[in-house]
Amino acid sequence: MAELRVAARFCGPPGVANGGFASGSLAALLGGATEVTLRRPLPLDRPLPVRGDGHGTLVVEDGGRLLAEARPAKGPVELLAVPAAVTPEAAEAAAGRSRYYDAPVFPGCFVCGPARTAGDGLRVFPGRVRPEVVWAALDCPSGIAAADAADLPADTAVVLGRMAATVGGLPRPGDRCRVVAWPLAGDGRKLGAGSALLGPDGEVLAAARTVWITVARHTVMAAGAAS
Repeated sequence: MAELRVAARFCGPPGVANGGFASGSLAALLGGATEVTLRRPLPLDRPLPVRGDGHGTLVVEDGGRLLAEARPAKGPVELLAVPAAVTPEAAEAAAGRSRYYDAPVFPGCFVCGPARTAGDGLRVFPGRVRPEVVWAALDCPSGIAAADAADLPADTAVVLGRMAATVGGLPRPGDRCRVVAWPLAGDGRKLGAGSALLGPDGEVLAAARTVWITVARHTVMAAGAAS
């Protein structure tokens, strides 16, 4: 039996954990290429019991409610077809072009929230980068890519449902890295996406495939307020 605790700093939607950071934290307990399924939002700043099910899967529960599961990834995540990398200059020019930056759903998100102050969140890497932070960096860009491609209504948000990732290397403090993300096939309310973290020379440090669930925006806000 282990415990998982996500500090309030690493929030996504208001009052709950960023899906990528929570997934990466759970993956760190399992080790290797991991697939994490989020069943419910994870609360912040309190310990959550993590147990094995006897079949290689880790389970996170809270008061008898299933929150998340982690198991070895099915298939080699590192073999995802990563689109051609853009230059650092092109990446800077493209930053903020999405309508989700003009009207962010979760402005306080650790990864993509513009309300985070300078030096906080993933605007910079504060010291040594941990694998769960890399998972977080792969999280929101893939959700934005999926939502942009689906052209969702303004009252609809997406939340992370499943994430499988492989981290082959960590960026060093001060490295200028890029994240590329692209939509994959979806099914109804489920939107697929891929993402990759590229090092300063364009090398792929980590890659992920994600499944996002479309929800009414007010539903997510209510979940955060109740946690």
